[in-house]
Amino acid sequence: MFKKKIPMIEGDYYKTEEGYIVFTEQYLLRRGYCCKNNCRHCPYGYDPKTDRLKKN
Repeated sequence: MFKKKIPMIEGDYYKTEEGYIVFTEQYLLRRGYCCKNNCRHCPYGYDPKTDRLKKN
């Protein structure tokens, strides 16, 4: 099952000096769920050590 594709808008990502694409909190919030990949700007508070999301 595929997730719905979210169109990219300005501010959704940036590229590091090494050329990697890094999604911003703006994009991750619009996407609406945590992918559990330990994203640098994860607004959901995922902890890979416990495999849990931070409770709000």
